[in-house]
Amino acid sequence: MAVRTPSSRIRRAVAPLALCAGLTVGLTACGADPDEGTNGVGKLSAPEIEQKAQTAADAAKAVRLSGTLVSKGGTFKLNMRLKQDGAAGSVTTKNSTFELLRIGDALYLKADADFWAHDDKATDEPSEADTEAADKLDDMYVKVPQGDPTYKQFRGFTDMDVLLGGLIGLHGEKVKGDRDQIGGVRTIKVKGGAEGEGGTLDVALEGSPYPLQFARGGGAGVVVLSEWNKDFPLAEPSKEETLDYGKQLPRS
Repeated sequence: MAVRTPSSRIRRAVAPLALCAGLTVGLTACGADPDEGTNGVGKLSAPEIEQKAQTAADAAKAVRLSGTLVSKGGTFKLNMRLKQDGAAGSVTTKNSTFELLRIGDALYLKADADFWAHDDKATDEPSEADTEAADKLDDMYVKVPQGDPTYKQFRGFTDMDVLLGGLIGLHGEKVKGDRDQIGGVRTIKVKGGAEGEGGTLDVALEGSPYPLQFARGGGAGVVVLSEWNKDFPLAEPSKEETLDYGKQLPRS
């Protein structure tokens, strides 16, 4: 004789299965191992994860850095490809966008006429002479002399070690945060302080534990780090598109 299972028993058996089916997108749903298929970094402590990310970044030969940085000098939007011996990309400020190209110690700046004609601190409109001079620099690569006061500032945007050194380090007690995805790659967050007041770092859980995103504390900008270890070509601009002013850049 067949034994019929009471409907209440069926409901009790099916309910957990339905719940599990509805939570398949959750990494920890129904006992699933959130570290399955990862590089295992998620199992480490927050300081250990940060160190793994730092070690991976230090060993990398190239990276793309894009995002926004806020400092006392203003807000900068960066889109730079960086490697140890050079870089190429663009920087956008409140009033202008300019391109930077560095090959070894040779640094080139490329901008439109408005960049050269206007001084961010100036209140007056540029003179006719300033405008004419700026027109000659429009869309040309201007070699930045190493003795010019702006050389160090501009070079800082092209120095892989300088930029990464200032972005990856967290301040305060290290705390593990939530899991997330950056560019389709699973990540684990590490925060500086309980609320991330010392910055929040997303570290890859797939492949090498590269840092993939850094949010600076206090809303001071977010940068995305991608194309790790992907080399790219750098070439000196032609003589026809280059201007060399010797020891000092032209002043408007």
